[in-house]
Amino acid sequence: MSESTSPSAQALPPRRLAFGVVGLLAGLVVGLLGAYVQAMRYLWDSPWGIVVIPWGALLALLVLVLTVRGAAWLAMTRWSAWAAFIGWLAMTVLLSSESPGGSIALSGGGRQLFYLIGGVVLAAATATIPVPLRRAVPRTASLD
Repeated sequence: MSESTSPSAQALPPRRLAFGVVGLLAGLVVGLLGAYVQAMRYLWDSPWGIVVIPWGALLALLVLVLTVRGAAWLAMTRWSAWAAFIGWLAMTVLLSSESPGGSIALSGGGRQLFYLIGGVVLAAATATIPVPLRRAVPRTASLD
C-alpha cells in the first residue's frame, strides 16, 4: 500500500523556502533600523504652536510596506511576505523589551505607538494582498 501525500503536506520548493528566509532576514533588518529611525521628527513652529511631524515613523512604515510587498513579489507567494512581517514583528518586540542594561529602543510614547500599531496594520494588510500571476504568454501587439 502506497502512502499518498496531500498538497499541504508536501515540502516547500527550495526556491520558495530560500525566498522565505530572505524575507525573514529582510524583516529583521527593517525592524532593527525602523526602531531607531522612527524616533526622528521635525518640529515646525507654526502660527498656532509647535507641530511635530514624525517623518522617521512615516519613513520606517513606508520601508516596511515596500519590504513586505517586495518579498511577496520576489517569491511570487504571500508566504515570504508573511515571513518579512514576522521578522519585523520579532525584532520590534525584542527592541521594545528592556535590555539587561536597562535601556530600550522603543519607549511608550505616541510616535512609538503610531509606529507599532501602524506597522502591524499596514504590514498585515500588505501581506494579505494576492500576488498577481505571471503571464505564460506575452501579449503581442495587433497590426490590424
